[in-house]
Amino acid sequence: MKYSILCCAITFVALLMPAHLTAKPAAEVLEAERQRVEVMRRAAATTVAVFDSSGEGGGSGVVISPDGFALTNFHVTAPCGPAMKCGMADGKVYDAVIVGIDPVGDVALIQLLGRDDFPHAPMGDSDSVQVGDWVFTSGNPFLLANDFQPSIAYGMVSGTNRYQYPSGTLLEYADCIQTDAAINPGNSGGPLFDANGRLIGINGRGSFEKRGRVNVGVGYAISINQIKYFLGYLKSGRIVDHATLGATVSTTADGQVKVDEILETSDAYRRGLRYGDEILQFAGRDITTANRLKNALGIFPRGWSVPLTYRRAGETIETTVRLMGVHDPTQLFDLVQQQNFKPPERKPERKEPVPEKQMPNPIEQLKDLIKKKPRLPKAVADRHEARRGYANYWYNERQQQSLWNNYTGSEVLAKESGRWKVTGAAAEIEIDSASATIKQANAVSGATFDGDLSSQLSPPGSGGLLLTLHLWQRFVEKGVKKYGEVYYLGRLPAREDGALVDCLVGIYAGMETCFQFDTQSGELVSIVMLPRDGLDPCELYLSNYGDLGGRELPRTWRVFHGQQLFMQLELESWGFLNVSTGEQN
Repeated sequence: MKYSILCCAITFVALLMPAHLTAKPAAEVLEAERQRVEVMRRAAATTVAVFDSSGEGGGSGVVISPDGFALTNFHVTAPCGPAMKCGMADGKVYDAVIVGIDPVGDVALIQLLGRDDFPHAPMGDSDSVQVGDWVFTSGNPFLLANDFQPSIAYGMVSGTNRYQYPSGTLLEYADCIQTDAAINPGNSGGPLFDANGRLIGINGRGSFEKRGRVNVGVGYAISINQIKYFLGYLKSGRIVDHATLGATVSTTADGQVKVDEILETSDAYRRGLRYGDEILQFAGRDITTANRLKNALGIFPRGWSVPLTYRRAGETIETTVRLMGVHDPTQLFDLVQQQNFKPPERKPERKEPVPEKQMPNPIEQLKDLIKKKPRLPKAVADRHEARRGYANYWYNERQQQSLWNNYTGSEVLAKESGRWKVTGAAAEIEIDSASATIKQANAVSGATFDGDLSSQLSPPGSGGLLLTLHLWQRFVEKGVKKYGEVYYLGRLPAREDGALVDCLVGIYAGMETCFQFDTQSGELVSIVMLPRDGLDPCELYLSNYGDLGGRELPRTWRVFHGQQLFMQLELESWGFLNVSTGEQN
């Protein structure tokens, strides 16, 4: 009886309710919900919970390629050393190894090991992000994900192109995305996705209440477009630096951004920028305040080439500048070491002197230290090599050898020591390990390669073309192991056309030479030789590969000094003479 009365009451109430409160949600609403749930499911599968090798600490990350490369924050990996444990939504824990770090931008690249088919997040375009866009975070806030199922927080973009001043001596957030999607302790290093599940940022800083560590609705993510600029550098296994123009600016009372100081050793100075000049555009952005320039600068790595527009006395000047580094490399390495985890220092206890016969054996002490030092998992140890100045030299050496093998595998040039004789309509060049000559229409120049090589900058106006060819010849004959110091710099835009190239840097006799390779074909496409600080490099661009004497060789050479074309040489022949046998190749 009571049950019947209850049912009747419910029916009566339902009849009185407005129709829109009892109707089912529209099909479009349900479909939108289904799509949102599916997008977040796929995003969760790419999210990583990051711990140190003993399972302590905690942060987040995101896998960006099927071979396990993943992004996180530098401040997440700094306490971990070379090895980490990473949990994913499949419930499994994977060993991971540090690859490269960007301590200024607070980004680290790691690689998860054990699979070649990791779920990975597609990258979006953070420059297209607008205030009001729906976004969501994924990660491990407060270490809640005991089963490695990440927490998801939905929100919107509340600001773009935000600049966060450096924290301490290193971390500087430039051009970052501001969001009200929750970013709490433990979310650091995790992904910020757009509504379609595309990766648009790596979560870093959050604004927390003064008396707690709870998000108050303002969090910041490092833009994915900034990270794209650095990704090729991070895969080099190096500790990478951010860029500076080599000049300071300020905003005047009438809203102009003018140069206050400029280093004479900077490329910007060599391109004509001077005290008092007004900065109009940098890297395609209008510069309306000094802060806007700093924000734009902060997204580029050291050595990047970008367009610059400035004005002097009513004249507008457009040029391209190669950016300097914020830090000296040695200084940067020392700063990174200070950021790494160190046990808290304790005040030593006062003890009575120990009689000499009771003093511990130093050999036994060393053995105890070795026993206590944690060993790297084999998978990590096989992919890690410690070297000063590198996060992980193993990756750098691997890239060096890959580029060298691609270059020499096609037998582009004679590998034996010999003389090159290059002939074209504009010049004839002969070069061996000791000397070189170039004959042009109205001049003959030479260079000898002993003593101070940086003074051998013939022919005049070239910036050292003959020296550049000498270093190229040495590179071909000696290889990456015997040339001098060689390291893989990363991927950066070639100065002539802006296409990305793989760069090997060789240092010999105090001179730095960048050998730049096409990322697809492996062909050597340019050589940039910097004889010493404060001088414009000699830049040799190589193209039009084709048959010359039975070898695939670059038949068009373009030589620049500064931004001036010194010579274009269309090769007619390229001969090789073995000095020891006298035989022509």
